[in-house]
Amino acid sequence: MNVTQLLADILTRHEAATARAEELQEQIDHLTAALAETGARLTELDIARKVIEQTAPEATEPGPTPTDMSTAYQAIVNAFNQHPDQAFRARELHELLDMPTDEATVNVTRSRLARLLRQGFLTQPGRGRYQKRT
Repeated sequence: MNVTQLLADILTRHEAATARAEELQEQIDHLTAALAETGARLTELDIARKVIEQTAPEATEPGPTPTDMSTAYQAIVNAFNQHPDQAFRARELHELLDMPTDEATVNVTRSRLARLLRQGFLTQPGRGRYQKRT
């Protein structure tokens, strides 16, 4: 390789590196703007939450804690894992798990089953019946 070819190769590499640096700078600029927008949105949401907390009446009964909800979901998932080929109705699942079978509680489980269905963990082989996706 002669000096002219070497210089041409270096120039080509320099141009490629310059183009890449410009691309990266554009990405940095875009991400910086997106970060600023998201930060502003977080500030707005934080302010809204604080205003609502200050103006909302205090709840007399606390709702379910995240741990309670996690435990309920885990119990449901465990039941399907133990019986992967069986389809359940919400009420049957409650009976299997020794959970209350009143309509309100079963409806909450139906909502949980619908979420697990949307997330792809369950299938629905029939109306109101849920089964573990295989």
